[in-house]
Amino acid sequence: MDWLSLLREFITLFVVIDPVGSLPVFLFAVAHVPIALHRQFAIRAVGIAGLVLLAFLFGGQYLLEAIGLRLGSFQIAGGIILFLFALTMIFGDAKSQTEIAEAERDHLAGAVFPLAMPSIASPGAMLAIVVLTDNETESLPDQLVTAGLLIGVLLITLLLLLSATYVFRLIGNTGASVISRVMGIILATIAVDSVLVGLDTLQLLDLDAAFKAHPTSSVLVPPGQ
Repeated sequence: MDWLSLLREFITLFVVIDPVGSLPVFLFAVAHVPIALHRQFAIRAVGIAGLVLLAFLFGGQYLLEAIGLRLGSFQIAGGIILFLFALTMIFGDAKSQTEIAEAERDHLAGAVFPLAMPSIASPGAMLAIVVLTDNETESLPDQLVTAGLLIGVLLITLLLLLSATYVFRLIGNTGASVISRVMGIILATIAVDSVLVGLDTLQLLDLDAAFKAHPTSSVLVPPGQ
């Protein structure tokens, strides 16, 4: 595998995992988690996402082929999940002090959903891993190199999340609440676009024709999808 291929794979993984896009999700998820647990929260989320993506790297192709899953269906499902979460970010009520004082295990539950999945280990990231490690075209050493690149992107994600912890110290609960609602609107838009891309992939909708009919509008492929 040459350097150009390595760079291309790294950029692909960085775009579909979208470390920067996970920051608002992290800030929302830890809004009512004690600051002392933020570091553990980030580590757990990235660790779980890493295990999921590595599982898809080594066995995802067999799974998808066995159940006949199509890319478009996966994109639509991911978009719906993200949209529902976006609604929670926009309209969610603040938690009471009683809820904030719950056990540590409950504080860390949000590390699995929505942060690890579907924010970091998104449907697009899972499928990108499968494509990059196609058993029919990629050798085992090449797949191991891809695994190394994946771990590198996850480490970058972890560093950004840990940095967000310090940002949270500055903006506090009120600032995080404002950011989460603004980013919730953006996330809802991304989610709708993911559904549209899924419909286009299944050939139930022609986005190219729609773009030509309305050239002033732009159809964006969502990061991490």
